[in-house]
Amino acid sequence: MSYNTGHAMQQTVKTPALCRGVGLHSGVPVSVRILPARAGSGLVFVRTDITDRDNRIPALWNRVVDTQLCTVIGNASGARVATIEHLMAALRGCGVDNAVIEIDGPEVPAMDGSAAPFVVALQAAGIKTQSLPRRVFRVLEPVSVTEGSKSVRLLPGSVPVFTGEIDFDHPSVGRQTRKMTMVNGNFIHDLADSRTFGFLHEVEWMQRNGLALGGSLDNAIVVGPEGVLNPGGLRHEDEFIRHKLLDAVGDLFLAGGVILGTYESVRGGHALNNALLHRLFATQGAWEIDTGALLSAAGRGFTVSSGAAVAA
Repeated sequence: MSYNTGHAMQQTVKTPALCRGVGLHSGVPVSVRILPARAGSGLVFVRTDITDRDNRIPALWNRVVDTQLCTVIGNASGARVATIEHLMAALRGCGVDNAVIEIDGPEVPAMDGSAAPFVVALQAAGIKTQSLPRRVFRVLEPVSVTEGSKSVRLLPGSVPVFTGEIDFDHPSVGRQTRKMTMVNGNFIHDLADSRTFGFLHEVEWMQRNGLALGGSLDNAIVVGPEGVLNPGGLRHEDEFIRHKLLDAVGDLFLAGGVILGTYESVRGGHALNNALLHRLFATQGAWEIDTGALLSAAGRGFTVSSGAAVAA
């Protein structure tokens, strides 16, 4: 069966994958090297520019320290890596379970604002099958998080499915819905090239306040009063909701394995996605981890907390 269903062996990259660019929010040039890692070790970011303290940060839900503008992970020593969601989505979409991700700055490069450049780099590096079964978290009972008109939830399902709805008071966006099943490379075909977006007045406010310093029409869709400002327009008519689902794929891969079930979002975002993982793993009887996944996690830098793989 396809690895995207969650019933397969773990994988890593065959050779290092390299990406260089500028951080969307920091504006700082940064390089990322995605290196092969042993089976069961998971995804770990390493800040190579930090040498005086712990610079390793497991890419896990319980290491998320900020979700205001993007997903940020950190460790007890204060090392952080921001805007990891697009790279995490690419790793999930390409089936990479284990890797050491070396980064020489505080934020993953924006590239073109989508996950496609990371996918290209991973495909060029090659994918290697390993000797342990993939970590799979099967949803058994619905879990949800609601905040006003925003909500996200997970439902039982036989394959990973992502559905979403957004509704913006702008004629260029409006209400959009989309559903994608994570099988047969669908992420790469349907979501990977969809870019992050923002509204012109928001971008101007952020840049006046020292945010989005690396943002440009080269790495984000900017929507002005009259419509999309990017010279090439949109890559897809519904690129906005596609990108929201891309973000969700990356955020949920912080579970430490594949979630087998259906994700549904109504105007969701990074904060709710992380809250949903906290709710899932805190809810007894709402999920299970198969025996192979549990054995893969134990003794390899992970412990089992309420049955979920978390950073040791």
